[in-house]
Amino acid sequence: MRVGPLGIPEIIAILAVVLLIFGARRLPEIGSSMGKGIRTFKSALMGEDDNKPEDQQPAAKAKEDNNPY
Repeated sequence: MRVGPLGIPEIIAILAVVLLIFGARRLPEIGSSMGKGIRTFKSALMGEDDNKPEDQQPAAKAKEDNNPY
């Protein structure tokens, strides 16, 4: 069975090499960061903006309150 230009044995070989290079502990972290990147890219293409000005103002206010000067 072929998946695009690659067959199942080629995909298994590629996954084995990736596992050897990055290790089992880093793979979930890499997958998570790739997922976040894809979500950010999709939202940028659709024109959605997660950072609203109302959300940023309380954070700036909190930083000013903690400043002793």
